[in-house]
Amino acid sequence: MLDGPTIEKLKEMRLKVMAEMLSDPDSSLRELSFEDRLALMVEKQWLAKRNARIKRLIRDARFPIDACIEDIRYHPDRTIDKKTVSTLSTCTYIEKRLNGVVSGRTGSGKSFIICALGNAACRKLYQVKYYRIPELLLEIEDARESGMYLKFMRSFQKVRLLILDDIGLKSYTIEESRDILEIAESRYNRASTILSAQVEHSKWYDLFADPTIADAIMDRIIHNAYVLPLDSKKSMRQVMAEEDKGVLN
Repeated sequence: MLDGPTIEKLKEMRLKVMAEMLSDPDSSLRELSFEDRLALMVEKQWLAKRNARIKRLIRDARFPIDACIEDIRYHPDRTIDKKTVSTLSTCTYIEKRLNGVVSGRTGSGKSFIICALGNAACRKLYQVKYYRIPELLLEIEDARESGMYLKFMRSFQKVRLLILDDIGLKSYTIEESRDILEIAESRYNRASTILSAQVEHSKWYDLFADPTIADAIMDRIIHNAYVLPLDSKKSMRQVMAEEDKGVLN
């Protein structure tokens, strides 16, 4: 029998699922033709590799929330455009190199939605990276001080979807504004960016000390972006806590 050497070769090629199916065959598949059995083995191996890749993409994206599109809650007292969410969830905007802007007050569910959109992109095998703007600016400063600024900034060019959370928690210095512009410029018409903020995008001009830089940033991000404003009478954290209590009771 040649199964032993074949199994070892499959393992060496990292075709673990096919090796397992060959070493421990399902008796119900014996009536299938060789071609059908082979097709089934290849299909299961392909799915296993695809799922492993998705898992790595989600891990590397560093989402702070385990969120997915299917879990977005459309409550009657919550304003959210389901059509826009559905459109973004297809990820066609990534192929078109368009952007997304999600705005709403604290507790409106911004972070959950942008992480869910990031998760959807990972499931379609796009490389995604999530940052909170305050933490990103600190990492940029560390890169600058260590002489790795150019390498760090260039890394954003490789990311198909960049998610920047919590823009506008404070006003930005000239240097910080230039760093944000550098990221926006490097990605313009090359890749997609999603930003979230507590204030609507029309008020972002006031965040940047230099009006010229503000215009440049807005021009590269907003004018080709899907805009998703959120509003909720209750904080989504409160809603989820109340629902969890109901389940426990």
